[in-house]
Amino acid sequence: MKAFVYYKYGSFDVLQLTEVDKPIPKDSEVLIKIHATTVTIGDTIMRSFKLPTPRWQWIPARLYLGIRGPKRPVLGMELAGEIEAVGTDVTRFSVGDQVFASTFRENFGGHAEYKCMPEDGLLILKPENLTYEEAAAVPGGGMTALQLLKKGNVRSGQKVLINGASGAVGTNAVQLAKHFGAEVTGVCSTSNMDLVKSLGADKVIDYTKEDFTKSEETYDMVLDAVGKIPSSKAKSVLKKGGNYLNVLASADDGDTIENLTFLKELIESGDLKPVIDRIYPFEQIPEAHKYVEQGHKKGNVAIAVDHGNNAD
Repeated sequence: MKAFVYYKYGSFDVLQLTEVDKPIPKDSEVLIKIHATTVTIGDTIMRSFKLPTPRWQWIPARLYLGIRGPKRPVLGMELAGEIEAVGTDVTRFSVGDQVFASTFRENFGGHAEYKCMPEDGLLILKPENLTYEEAAAVPGGGMTALQLLKKGNVRSGQKVLINGASGAVGTNAVQLAKHFGAEVTGVCSTSNMDLVKSLGADKVIDYTKEDFTKSEETYDMVLDAVGKIPSSKAKSVLKKGGNYLNVLASADDGDTIENLTFLKELIESGDLKPVIDRIYPFEQIPEAHKYVEQGHKKGNVAIAVDHGNNAD
């Protein structure tokens, strides 16, 4: 099968399209024929090893990712596809099931034509009303936004400000906060204001023209979905007892089957819609990395995997 691999850290051109062995599912695993994946900012950070985290986290991060070179040479933290084979002990899935998944706990691997995952992994049936590309874009930003809002104890009637409202986490956070009954203010650039309004934001602030941290407006929650506002500034507009959440510092492991299933239910009811900026063909994954790390994408960048009639 084909996969994009990288054996050293660096720019997008370290990614190489390579023939690798097609995985074989173990007894409790399923083999997924990947039809779509994504390129996230997390993929570009791991590829380049340009960590936005505090310096004290660099050593454990390097140990996890690999000191001399990447331990996990195939990136890709989200996927959607079709079950092609199941292990002898698998009971939750059948051949032909359409699924979507987070590969974050499974050594990544979405930037390939096939991926084996345990049946009890972060893997569930795909929402019927989404394309493969849309479904692949759900787990990462969706579960991160949901976990942050839960951590901040979002509830009906609150005033919530979301900085970076047009990104992968932000577009989900706007819709989820509205679902929970909050009054939402989104912060984004001029070109993304219409998008954020269309997602349900009650008010949109153009950060190129207005600094929300200098406003007299106060909020029950400030969620920095891109991690670019100093905490002291963000907290200056919090109401007494309000919650400040930063995606780089506050995000815990919100990746659970329960959270992914909750997102699926909202999608199927029409209360949540993944935002897709661009769709690249599989062969252009390096170009997708180049685009994503520029920091201007709206929502998600998806990858379409066309197996065609080629032998796998």
